[in-house]
Amino acid sequence: MRIKETALSACLVGAVLAGTAACTLDGDAPPVKAAAVPTAAAGTSCKGGTYAWFNVDKRDVLTGVAEREKVGKKGARLTHKLALLHTPRTAVTFEKGSPAGDARAALRSLAVLVGDATADDHGMDPEFSNVRRSAPDINNGSTSIDGGGTVVHYAWVEQVTADFRYTCGSGKPVAGRATGWVIDGSGILECSVPLKDAKEGEPAVAAARLSCAPDAPATKA
Repeated sequence: MRIKETALSACLVGAVLAGTAACTLDGDAPPVKAAAVPTAAAGTSCKGGTYAWFNVDKRDVLTGVAEREKVGKKGARLTHKLALLHTPRTAVTFEKGSPAGDARAALRSLAVLVGDATADDHGMDPEFSNVRRSAPDINNGSTSIDGGGTVVHYAWVEQVTADFRYTCGSGKPVAGRATGWVIDGSGILECSVPLKDAKEGEPAVAAARLSCAPDAPATKA
């Protein structure tokens, strides 16, 4: 079954049969220190401080799924719209009692931490640190397949969430939580075909269980 997708996202778009595994750093592990970001935390005059990150969670999250759709052997353009399940957001929240911080600087440091940028922002999607970033339009564009079957169209994002502590000089540390996403994409699965190497909690498995028949092979992880 060949999949054709057009104009699904301004970010990286993939047609996949299964999502990637979540990557979680144990909250009890030592904090991970990212490179110093040459931007002062808002409300302070201290520049070049250090971010320490805790409870880092990076995983693929199902954002939308369509009802299963039967397609003939010759293939067709899919017509079922995706229902929204989760709206990803880019945000930084500061702990109560903590000084106000620089949200964009925190997000840039997080991008470095998860390998989406270098310390000088090289390679980083500029939207990753935009707290006004719009969520992906899961029904933008069209999708066609060559070949038949009972298929389910779904969308997902690779979401990142982490707690941080920013220290600089002798000033009071800034603490908070940052969240964003580095990839958004979509996929097609066929209900009668098992999802090879899929693991529990992955977007494809969740989509299959929501839209395929309860006993369909694709629902088994």
